[in-house]
Formats: sequence, structure tokens, C-alpha cells
Amino acid sequence: MGICFRILLLFGSCWIISGEPLLLYANRRDLRIVDAAHEKANATVVVGGLEDAAAVDYVYSQGLIYWSDVSEEAIKRTFFNQSGASTAQTVVPGLAAPDGLACDWLGKKLYWTDSDTNRIEVAELDGSLRKVVFWQELDQPRAIALDPERGFMYWTDWGEVPKIERAGMDGTNRSMIINKDIHWPNGLTVDYDQQKLYWADAKHNFIHRSNLDGSSREVVVKGELPHPFALTLYEETLFWTDWNTHSIHSCRKQTGREQRIVHSHIFSPMDLHVFSPKRQPVLRSSPCSQNNGGCSHLCLLSPTRPFYRCACPTGVQLLENEKTCRDGATQMLLLARRTDLRQISLDTPDFTDIILQVDDIRHAIAIDYDPVEGYVYWTDDDVKAIRRSLLDGSDAQFVVTSQVNHPDGIAVDWIARNLYWTDTGTDRIEVTRLNGTMRKILISEDLDEPRAIVLDPVAGYMYWTDWGEVPKIERADLDGMERVVMVNTSLGWPNGLALDYDERKIYWGDAKTDKIEVLNMNGTGRRVLVEDKLPHIFGFSLLGDYIYWTDWQRRSIERVHKRTADREFIIDQLPDLMGLKATHVNEAFGTNRCAENNGGCSHLCLHTPQGVHCGCPNGLELISDLQTCIVPEAFLLFSRHTDIRRISLETNNNNVAIPLTGVKEASALDFDVTDNRIYWTDITLKTISRAFMNGSALEHVVQFGLDYPEGMAVDWLGKNLYWADTGTNRIEVAKLDGQHRQVLVWKDLDSPRALALDPAEGYMYWTEWGGKPKIDRAAMDGTGRITLVSDVGRANGLTIDYAERRLYWADLDTTLIESSNML
Repeated sequence: MGICFRILLLFGSCWIISGEPLLLYANRRDLRIVDAAHEKANATVVVGGLEDAAAVDYVYSQGLIYWSDVSEEAIKRTFFNQSGASTAQTVVPGLAAPDGLACDWLGKKLYWTDSDTNRIEVAELDGSLRKVVFWQELDQPRAIALDPERGFMYWTDWGEVPKIERAGMDGTNRSMIINKDIHWPNGLTVDYDQQKLYWADAKHNFIHRSNLDGSSREVVVKGELPHPFALTLYEETLFWTDWNTHSIHSCRKQTGREQRIVHSHIFSPMDLHVFSPKRQPVLRSSPCSQNNGGCSHLCLLSPTRPFYRCACPTGVQLLENEKTCRDGATQMLLLARRTDLRQISLDTPDFTDIILQVDDIRHAIAIDYDPVEGYVYWTDDDVKAIRRSLLDGSDAQFVVTSQVNHPDGIAVDWIARNLYWTDTGTDRIEVTRLNGTMRKILISEDLDEPRAIVLDPVAGYMYWTDWGEVPKIERADLDGMERVVMVNTSLGWPNGLALDYDERKIYWGDAKTDKIEVLNMNGTGRRVLVEDKLPHIFGFSLLGDYIYWTDWQRRSIERVHKRTADREFIIDQLPDLMGLKATHVNEAFGTNRCAENNGGCSHLCLHTPQGVHCGCPNGLELISDLQTCIVPEAFLLFSRHTDIRRISLETNNNNVAIPLTGVKEASALDFDVTDNRIYWTDITLKTISRAFMNGSALEHVVQFGLDYPEGMAVDWLGKNLYWADTGTNRIEVAKLDGQHRQVLVWKDLDSPRALALDPAEGYMYWTEWGGKPKIDRAAMDGTGRITLVSDVGRANGLTIDYAERRLYWADLDTTLIESSNML
């Protein structure tokens, strides 16, 4: 009798098939279905345009087809109805080698094997509540088959000890049932009626069967199969795919006779299933069908009474009532892995790494966590930024995006709500609020290659490592003051740093000496904890009794007990490992005065051993109440070759560095008050640059044609930039952004030096250091030039008193400050 098979309505017409069975198979590039009753039947594409479809299965009662795509490292599914297959949907991303797949049509679950991570996992049919069932003693698991009515699952293993195992679908009652005369066990299928297990071996070229417990093993097809891959059953017929013949074959399941080619000329035949409700009989009731078995999360079928067991997603513990799961993990390990972030629950023994769903991670290095609000913070060396997101990957934000060069270390002050970081490019330690506002430079001197940074917010200290020419570990108060060198001997590349708050100890890992060492926080008791098999430590963290670290060379995450020195692997053979953080998920400890009303500070509250220190963001100054930051009305700017600094003329804060990078030899300096920008010349770089007072938006406005730009001034009315070049003997002008450049004065110039402008009157003034030193004046377009002061020495630092109409300068020869009128 003909039937109308609804999944084949792909072109608006019903494809009539006479008889059963229908075979659903993966063909790498697509999924197809073919009528096995017709020898010359053409296969119909169910889902096309795939990358590398390997395993396939279905849930007939819900109209779902699932498949694994090895190239896309995911499990996908599609719904089908009378209008055909729907758009493919990814249900399980982030897999490595999903070679086996099986659907539990009674418990409504999805099981799969991963031959790269060596795991067997389960999830709901939509991919949620994913759980690792087995992770130990697996070595390339491949095919997987389920017997939901009896609560068992079966799988093949291709590893060094090839075998077939079975266990309860809840992970209990695991046993090895076949381990002899087996090499490449590929296909696997269950005869539910006769309670037999069939498998194919691609090395020995046979198909065997046994009882479901592995006993009474028999030969079905002996040594005459080129390369059998997948197996399936329908009533009295056994079907299999063969890689060498590119075909689907069949035989009588009892005798192995009546072999025939069912379907041929297949591009790359992979997994195979009989598509029929007879292969998925539905029971009137299942242990998990009523109220999910009373389980808060996963209800997994079991071979023993009460024939089900409640389970939790990976990394989450089941409470003592054996029904309810905790609200997520309580302790975890966060991992930065160059192009992704991962989390590993420390609550359960499987240590499964789960990728955080955050886009566009280029080169993550350091990572930290705020247990109060649940944000993960990380540095990205490629995009030169500090970012954050919640643990589920949502609310991803850029926190710091400017003046970030090589951010190697990061640390969260969970009490004061501040974020600290080290930058080996700018050689600074900086702080900001956790949302990226109120940024302040704390330390910018005597730093060579600062890397790891950790905080003790309760005591008010920060610690950091520096693996420059003189490697050391330092400590300072959280406001950057009171620096103390803790360790500066027998260090190489001190990469990792961690604090034991309870026992008041400092731990560090050195990637050059290949040691993990410990020191009391008072500087005494230094000793080696681990010095064996530590080829290149990088990330480093401590939680409870364990120290965790990443190793670049071993591509591993390990941990060691801080007292017994017992070691164990958390993850092995995972490339591109960077920083890591072991942390409580929702538990924060300690307090200080910054916890209440921000310590009374208007901006940054920085707790120190002496109490609260209120800090001001770059560009602001602290007034006499020592709590309030303001924008100063008057300040003095001065250059010091490699940096530019500011002295407030109205508060008690002096000598503050402007956060600029790449300054080599700053010489002339000016300020545009209308735009709040600094302009300066660099006689080593031969450039003229500008930036805002907070150090942001740094740019070179003149980069070419300069030789020794000693004099420079801003025309704040005309929005032009003037400069005198001692090397080229020119005075030039351009717009403030460097465009429309023009030479104004070039004749009879002899080493022009300092330059000053009087835009209101339309004059410019400059000094010359040549054979006849002097001070000249001209209109701001270069015309009307006259000598104003002759017979001077090397006049430098030319400036104008606009109120009194006088010029002032410093004479380097007489070491005097002199002045004259401007006429």
C-alpha cells in the first residue's frame, strides 16, 4: 500500500513511496532518504548544503531530524511537516569531533559521543541542560545506540583498547561487554524485539551480534565487507553503509544471507537509520513523562528502579533530595584562550570546559571575575581593550578602549568596585571604575615589563610581577603609593601571581626558573612548592586549597594542593591557553570603608592600610576637603622629554603625568583651551602631536618634513598651528589637524627657536640662535617682519604678558629671565 511521506514535500508535491522501510542517511554534504524496497529508487535530499554531516538520528513522534556536522563542530536539527523541512537550527555548538549521535524518543533526550574530547554527553532535545555523562576511560568513542525501554545505552570505542561498552542512560551500571576480536568497531544498532546487539568492524570486515550483555556472540557476515561503517535494522533485514563501495547494503539479520546493494553511487555514505515509527515504539507511560519525574532539570532513564534518575547540567550539583539542582555552579575556573573564553565548574569531577558565547575575541590574555555583579573581565591584546560580559555571554561591553597597548594583567577590587590593570606597552598600572569611568594612572615610573597583578582589598594592597631586566615582585597601597620590592632575587619570568588571604601568603609561578614558589606576606619564609615538569607557566590563580595554572608548552591546566603538593590535570592538550581565574561564583568576602557611600569620595575610592584615599580621574584635581575632585581652572604644563606633566595652581595636587604613550623627546608645548587639547613637538620622532588632557585621542598632526621642531604655538582664535624648525630654518603654519600646511618665513632665518603668538593683535614672535641671536616679530601671515630685540643670547621659552603688553624669555647664556615691550 502506498504512503505519502511528508518530509519529502520539498518541491510542493507529495512523493509517493510504496512499502517500507525508508532509509535516512548522512552523505556529508546533505541528508537523504531512500526507499529500501525499490532497488533503483532515487534518494531525495532532506537537508542540503551541509559541510560535513556525519551522524544522524530522528525523533519520529515530534518530527525532528538531528545530525552532527564535524566541520562546524556542532549538532543541528530541522523540523519537518507537510511543507517540508524547516531551516536548520544549531542545538549543540562548541563540539570537537561529534562522531556519534542517538535520540532518546521516550525520555526526549539527545546523546552524543565526541572522539576528540573523549566524552559522552546528553542534553534536552533543544540542546539545553547539557551534561557530561562519561569522561573517564574513554579513548575515541564513536557509534552510540540507545535502548530507552530498558534504560541502556551502548557505544563503541576505537582507542588503544578497542571495545564496546554499555551503561544506564543515567550514567550508572557501566560495563565493558565486548573487548576481544575487535579493532575498528564502527556501526552499532539494537534489535529491540530479539534483544540483540549488532556491530560492524571495519578492520576485520565483519558484522557480529550478541546478547545485550555481550554474551552469546555470533557471526552474521564474515570477513567479506570492504569497509562497513553504520548499521541499522528493520524487522528481519540488516542494512549498512560501506565507504569503499559508496553504497548501502542489506542482508538477512539472522543468517547474513541474501546480501544485496540497496542504494549505490553515494558521495560519502556515513550514518544510517531506518526511518519508521516501528523503530521508535512509544510506550503508554515513561518514568520521565509525568511531571519530568519530579526532577528540576534532567530526567534520565535508568535500567534499575525506579527506572529514572534526576541529573543536573554539567558542573552543577544535585541536592540531597536527589530531585533538585543547585542554582548553578558555586566555584569555577575561568579561562582565557586567545580567541575564546571558557568556564569550568569546580563543583563536579568532570572538569568540562564550556565556551562563553561572546563574539569577536581576538587575543584574550588576562581574565578576572566580579562575584558581586557576575561580570567576567578580560584584556584583549589585539583590539587593545578591556572588555566584560556576564557568564552567559550576554551584556558584552568594552570597558577601556583608549591608551591600551599590551594589557597583560587585570584585577577586580570587588569591594571598592574598581578595576586595576598592568600594561607592558605603556609600562603603567592604572585603575578605573568597573564600568570604565574615572580612569587614573597609579604608577608610571620604574616599571619595565609589569605583568600579573592581584589585589588585597581588605588590607589595602596590590601586588604585581615585573619580568623586565631586573625581575621582581612588588607591593604598593591601592592608591599606588608606598611601593615595596618583595622579591628581586632568583627570578626569571614571574608570570603568575596569587594571594592566600587566609594564610597571608603570596604564591607565584616563574616561566623561566620553572618553579612555583611561596612567600609570607611579611616577606619571610620563601620556599619552592613545585619545581618538576613546569615548562612554561602563564596563567595562575588560587582558590581554597589549590593553586591552578596554565602551561603554554604542555597545553594544559593543572592544579596543586598548597600543603600536600599533590598535582592533577584539569585539562590536557588544549592549545592557546592564556590567563585563568579560580573563583567563587556568588560569594564575596571582606569589607572596607569604600564599601559604604564610596568612602565619601566624589570619584575613585582607593582603600589603603592608612584608610580611604580619594582619587581623581586623569585631568581632575582633589580640593582641600580631600574627597572632591574638580576640573582645575589654572594649571602649569611642562614637558620632561619622555612625558608631559601638569601642576595644579589652585589645589594641593602637583606634578601629575598626562597619560600619553610614545613620547620620546617632547620639546615645545602649548594648549588649546577651547578644545582642552595639548599640542607638543617631539624632536626625536620629528613630529607634532596632540591629545586631550586625559590622554585620549592621541594623534600625530604633522609627521613629515620636520627636522628639529623646537618652537610651536597654537592660534586659538584662527584655529591654526604655528611652528619653528631649527633644522630646516622655516616657520610654518597649518590647521590644527595638520591640513593646509604652508611655509610663512624662510628667508634670512638662522636657527629659529622659541615661538609665541598674539592672535588678538595678529602678530607672531620668535627667537633666533644663529650668528646674530635676536627676537623678531612679523604678522601672522609672515609679512611685515622686523627685529624687535637684538644682541640677545640664546633666548628660549618665549611668552607674552597680554595684559601688560610685554615679552618674556629666558636667556641661556646669561641664565636670566628678561623682558621687553612688544613695540
